[in-house]
Amino acid sequence: MPKYVMWGTYCEDVLKKRSPYRQAHLDGLAAQKAAGTLVTIGPTKDITKVFGIYDAADEATVRQLIEADPYWQHQIWTHYDVYEWIQAV
Repeated sequence: MPKYVMWGTYCEDVLKKRSPYRQAHLDGLAAQKAAGTLVTIGPTKDITKVFGIYDAADEATVRQLIEADPYWQHQIWTHYDVYEWIQAV
């Protein structure tokens, strides 16, 4: 199955603005991980970018997962790009 990487950006004041949506966001990520679709995801240390790796049938599936996330729906993530990734090792 192909792998995809996601790079995205966070809104300003992310730590404050994410609070009402954080648990739903984490629960959704846990479900994706349990299903084997999400390999890993997390913010950069300065909390300006988000990076994720997905193991999915196609790019459309990854985009659907991202856009169903509360962080996307409530503008905590403000932009994202998805790239098919070739794992060398």
